[in-house]
Amino acid sequence: MSCKDQLMEKISDRTAVLGVVGLGYVGLPLCVEMARAGYQVIGFDMQQKKVEMVNRGHNYIGDVVDNELSVLAASGRLQATGDYSRLQGCDCISICVPTPLDIYQQPDISFVQASAESVAQYAHEGMLVVLESTTYPGTTQEVIQPLLEQKGLTVGENVFLAFSPERVDPGNKEYKTKNTPKVVGGVTPDCTELAAAIYSSVLEGEIIRVSSPKVAEMEKILENTFRNINIALANEMAILCHRMGIPVWEVIDAAKTKPYGFMAFYPGPGLGGHCIPLDPFYLTWKARAYNYHTRLIEISGEINNAMPEYIVERVSRILNKSKKPLNGSKILVLGVAYKPDIDDVRESPVVKLIALLEQAGAQVTCNDPYIPEFIANGRAVKSVELTAGLLKAADITVLATNHSCYDIGFIAANSAALFDTRNATKGMDAENIERL
Repeated sequence: MSCKDQLMEKISDRTAVLGVVGLGYVGLPLCVEMARAGYQVIGFDMQQKKVEMVNRGHNYIGDVVDNELSVLAASGRLQATGDYSRLQGCDCISICVPTPLDIYQQPDISFVQASAESVAQYAHEGMLVVLESTTYPGTTQEVIQPLLEQKGLTVGENVFLAFSPERVDPGNKEYKTKNTPKVVGGVTPDCTELAAAIYSSVLEGEIIRVSSPKVAEMEKILENTFRNINIALANEMAILCHRMGIPVWEVIDAAKTKPYGFMAFYPGPGLGGHCIPLDPFYLTWKARAYNYHTRLIEISGEINNAMPEYIVERVSRILNKSKKPLNGSKILVLGVAYKPDIDDVRESPVVKLIALLEQAGAQVTCNDPYIPEFIANGRAVKSVELTAGLLKAADITVLATNHSCYDIGFIAANSAALFDTRNATKGMDAENIERL
């Protein structure tokens, strides 16, 4: 029996041992779904705290159901470890590690490289390796494949390699890891078939097979670049509409009544999260190797990255109406997470906004019911309790993240001035409210 057939049999009868490298927002939910599907799952992470929490059944990811993790950990179906030698006991390994940018806005694939080296060290015949981390087209075959082949293995014959981009949207109430369609692209057709078999046995979403890892890698970049560019357009429209005295939110609401050819995107204080602000730059970097300059992508990044500065400018102008300078004014910022109803501050533009306000001399206070403490401007900032007194003491309140728990009426009624960057005050007509 061939290596492919042996592994397919293990997948079919759930005797395959599945490993997931990286127990963050992507890896832990994937571990839970794999274990729920009946597989023995081992999660790998360098952070001992995460390993201990998983083994105790203590959840730290919003999209994971606490009780499910607890039950799976107690049963032994899901285990976590920092001992990467246990990779040799796995039949299938998913790599779900971060892919940030460095200080020069260039890809930092050091986490992928280190994980791939660990996997290659313990790789064996009949193993399937799937990279899920978002990266530039070519990473799977240029970085991981050579490491496996240096071990004396042949991809597509006795070891199998594919790319399947994560599609995690923290806080999404409808689409989770379980029911989101999954794209899979293997180095060979057998690689694709095996990766598709794993995911189809675990997930409910459709499995979309593409012809190569490069297609799957580029597809993921396209998804997030599409959003980056369209959000930049919405932000630019917001700036122009304000100068022209036109309410941008009403413009967007009117445009989205068209049943075809338009998709609504909305302005805000900037982009945050682990994907949209970062992933397009992976493509711009790779494009240089092909003597191509991705002008539209880069200008979109510039527009979105400049939104915190624009918010500071607007705050200053609002304060000027009351003859108050930005320097010395008391500013209350509501919401620090990069999107509503989550506890994630990764790449949050609000952190940059707070730093800019403080650098201008403002006295900034913050409230976020999901973020008790975070780092801004090089110091630890603690969330304070939202009260009427806190609102009244501020010269201006800036609604930066529209958490559903915020009582907008209460906030507006007790604020001397309210700058709403998220259109949370839609339908409210009060002199102290100004919208982006």
